[in-house]
Amino acid sequence: MQEETQHMLAEGLQRWEAGDLAESIRRAPERPETQTVQRLFTPLDAGPQPPPQADQEWYLERLGFPGQFPFTRGVQPTMYRSRFWTMRQYAGYGTAAEANARFQYLLSQGQTGLSVAFDLATQIGYDSDDPLAAGEVGQAGVAIDSLADMEAMLDGIPLDKVSISMTINAPASILLAMVIAAGEKRGVPANRLTGTIQNDILKEYVARGTYIFPPGPSVRLAADTIAYCARHVPRWNAISVSGYHIRDAGSTASQEMAFAIANAMSYADAVLARGVNIDDFAARISWIFNTQNNFFEEAAKYRALRRLWATILRDQYGAQKPASMTLRTHVQTGGATLTAQQPLNNIARAGFQALASVLGGMQSLALSCYDEALALPTEEAQATALRTQQIIAHEIGVTEVVDPLAGSYYVEALTDRLEAEARALIEKIKEMGGSIQAIESGWMQQEIADSAWKYQQAVESGRQVIVGVNAFQAPGEERPVGIFRPDPETYRVQHTRLEQLRLQRDNAAVTAALARLRSVAQAPGGAESNLLPPILDAVRAYATLGEICGVLRQEWGEYTPPTVI
Repeated sequence: MQEETQHMLAEGLQRWEAGDLAESIRRAPERPETQTVQRLFTPLDAGPQPPPQADQEWYLERLGFPGQFPFTRGVQPTMYRSRFWTMRQYAGYGTAAEANARFQYLLSQGQTGLSVAFDLATQIGYDSDDPLAAGEVGQAGVAIDSLADMEAMLDGIPLDKVSISMTINAPASILLAMVIAAGEKRGVPANRLTGTIQNDILKEYVARGTYIFPPGPSVRLAADTIAYCARHVPRWNAISVSGYHIRDAGSTASQEMAFAIANAMSYADAVLARGVNIDDFAARISWIFNTQNNFFEEAAKYRALRRLWATILRDQYGAQKPASMTLRTHVQTGGATLTAQQPLNNIARAGFQALASVLGGMQSLALSCYDEALALPTEEAQATALRTQQIIAHEIGVTEVVDPLAGSYYVEALTDRLEAEARALIEKIKEMGGSIQAIESGWMQQEIADSAWKYQQAVESGRQVIVGVNAFQAPGEERPVGIFRPDPETYRVQHTRLEQLRLQRDNAAVTAALARLRSVAQAPGGAESNLLPPILDAVRAYATLGEICGVLRQEWGEYTPPTVI
């Protein structure tokens, strides 16, 4: 039987090489420098004695081959041998023109996709001249008030060639509509746009706080956006389910996995209720996760996530297409791990986190910059972060082999443990009725708060060493770093732009478009009352973000969170 099992593994490898691998290489040839290194290692490479039968059966069931279910070893047969991950840096500040200049700089330095940060006013649906926006305009990201700002931010950027990722949630559909409208005006139809909106509102209630509306209508808006994109913007990732912020808020790795997947299941259920087939949208569910400092656990986390999600999509949702079952993720290195003390140490932290992410098999990566614990990153810090990615890609030899950590007793045990822990938490959330119920009761928030408290206790007691913070401190040797400061004139500039916009646009058309949006928002929701078309009409008429969100605020109200002790 042992020889029979070994033969099955060898045959499986041959079928993979002749099928998925050959097709993948046909579409995207491997880089020439990879040809001197064996692309994939399996138990057949474990030495002169064949591994036990149980090991080979376990391998076929739990690991398989890259690009095949359950995708433990990666979503593509050749992974980085054919194409590196998308290298991004999270950027955006001040006015749309200032953000555009920074994006042009990053693209000139070799960045291959944009990752846009919006200011707090934009994130919670207020125009820059709203009194509630005072002091926040252009500070934590770029201020976008209307289609005019979006056009300025994307000026000169080839929208049919550059992928645009936008960290925006409550008003995500509105920002997407602005990109669609900007593309239309430049002759780029919606079906040629590529990019991502985060659009994951559920994690805002438990980890980040930039919500506007209650969970029910918020999920309706997110699901309407996913359904619309499935039909009209097919190359756009209409949601990027975020474990990142859950982890930065203090969760464990398994909580990050479980809460993100449970949230994704809530969105999937809502889209299915709109009559969209799972295989028509699941492949465009993207993800963002947070890589922190436990190197091997973080690498194992991505392997466990792929296997867990693939199994759920196949067994619970009946997905048929392999692409529907793949978990494709962007990764941002851990913002919460950055320290204001000895900030140059953050270069090493982000570098190791990025390496763990690559070994885990992610598809898109951005590094938190060394000065982000102090302020928005400088150009120098962003360039250093991008160069770190390029060194990993080109210099240290980790991209030539697919899933090089596979078969490590430690990594495989971590992969299994994380998957089991996350699955148990997902089942608990299902027993509560799903993510919305777990959030509205405060349970999910309390779980994260408890984990954060335990970690902080470990830091304060010295059991968890943070170099330069609670150990190896050198106050006299602190090196100052340059601090980036947004232009304080941004508020005045945006205020003037809004005044001019309201004078020059067709205000009758704006009023009519907002009335149509109100009518659809009053409907119960579902396939016949998708909110994206009236939002897009309002954006085309140059209605502002605050005006559109204002209509929805009036109809749906605003969310008040439960108390977490």
